[in-house]
Order: sequence, then C-alpha cells, then structure tokens
Amino acid sequence: MTGTAAIEAAALGKRFGRRGGWALRDCAFRLPVGRVCAVVGPNGAGKSTLLALAAGLLAPTEGGISVLGERPGVARERVAYVAQDKPLYPQLSVAETLAMGADLNTDRWDAAVAERVVADGDLNPKSRIRALSGGQRTRVALALALAKRPELLLLDEPTADLDPLARHDMMGTLMAQAAEFGTTIVMSSHVVAELEDSCDHLLLIGGGQVRVDGPIDDLLAAHARVTAPAQTDLTPHTVVESRTTGRQLTALLRPTAPLPTDWHATPPTLEELVLSYLRNPEADTTTTAPAETRESAA
Repeated sequence: MTGTAAIEAAALGKRFGRRGGWALRDCAFRLPVGRVCAVVGPNGAGKSTLLALAAGLLAPTEGGISVLGERPGVARERVAYVAQDKPLYPQLSVAETLAMGADLNTDRWDAAVAERVVADGDLNPKSRIRALSGGQRTRVALALALAKRPELLLLDEPTADLDPLARHDMMGTLMAQAAEFGTTIVMSSHVVAELEDSCDHLLLIGGGQVRVDGPIDDLLAAHARVTAPAQTDLTPHTVVESRTTGRQLTALLRPTAPLPTDWHATPPTLEELVLSYLRNPEADTTTTAPAETRESAA
C-alpha cells in the first residue's frame, strides 16, 4: 500500500440535495498508478458520480478523495475526463474542436496524438460535431483527452455508443496509450466481458458501496467456481453465491482451505465473479482498501 495512488478514497460519500438519496456512501478504495482500472456496476450504482468526484466536478458530501496524491481540483491539469454524454460544441468542426483543445492545453498538448485518433476513425476534419454519429463524437472526445497527455485518464462508459468493431478499435487505442505513455486509465462500464482482456484492476460498486477492489488476477485466483452434489456442506469456505439445481449445487467461493477432491473446481471468469457479487448483495465484500482514513484522502 505504499506510493502515490491514482485515486484513493476513505469514508467517501455523495448525496444530492439535503433530502436526496446517497449515490455513494462510506466508500474506501485505492486504485494504483500505471494500471488500467475497470469501475464496474449496474446502472445507478454510482460509477458516474465517482468519476465526477475524481475529476473535481463534484465535491464529496462526506469523507475524502485524492487524485495522484492531491485534491482533485489541484490535480486537474494532470487529469483528462471524458463524460458519458461526450459534451462538445455542436457548431464547431472537428478541426476547430482540436484547435480549441490546443489553445486550452498549451503546455501539454500533443497535436500528433489528436490527429492520429481522429484519422483512425476516418473522420473528415471539416465535419461539424452536430453531424457526427455517437461513436464519432466519442472518438473526437477521446482525441481531446489523449492529446492532453494526461497522467490519469477518466472515462465514463466510453464504448457505450460504439458497435463491436469500433469498441475493439477504441480499446486498442487506449491500451496503446497506456503502454506508450504509462497513462493510468480508470474506465467505468457495465459490459464486463470486454474488460477482462484489457483491464488489470477491478473496482466493483453496487448500491453506492464498494463490493470488490483489487488486481483482477489476484481476485480471480482467490475465488473458485465449484460444482458438487446437492446438500453439500460448503463450510468453512466463504460463499459468495450458491445455487442448487436438481441434484447439483453450483457455487462461487473464496476458499479458506484446500477443496475436497470430489468437488469440481474451476477459476471463475471476470463476468462470473462480478455477477455473483451483484446478485448477492449480502455477500462479504473483498477489498484491498485501507481500513483507516489516510491523510491523502482526507
């Protein structure tokens, strides 16, 4: 747990309005630098609120959050954020939008990166933003973000309006950015299957709270998907979810001892892990978050 975190939170909560519900409550987690982090959860879980807090666009109601070791507003020049609705000026052309990005980020702007991202999407620089499809607007927004050469890139559902081929190309662009510049990427999504091959850290949010936090490889290795005869006693293992169908029991476990040899055990997929925790809100959380409030997130 040493070193500066990309994003660190302690007792973090956000409520909208004095009588509004809590979008996030009592969240503690630590996302490492230099990783591609997936923020996963159902719609309304608090993913967008969390990214807006990290971007400095919202202030916490309680607790604290730090970004790259600083308060979100202080770290803003080192951070790029692409919101889910991709807010761009519709009357500007693609070329004018990139020129505006260069004017606003004179110290960190990489025009070659912006032009490459746009060119890879076969976009006409003279096209107006209002004439672009949702996927094309996503590419322009991503070009603005990547050209800033951010240390931390926050993406809220970046592939939601892309077709499967465009999603694949976009993920390739992001992975190349992470590999070439060491950019930390924190990306929210509810499409879990496409994240398993590209992300290496998972933050699972359900009901406004952190359910799972840790390196994906470690989390998958710490769980097992088992099948055994119905009525099998699963103690002393931690049961995330179990189902009985006919004479067979299927369960996702966090084993606390060697499993019996007559059980059939396989590693879960990331999607199986996520769905099991979301289907059973009463399951114990598994997290690497610090137990105590850290000064950096206060």
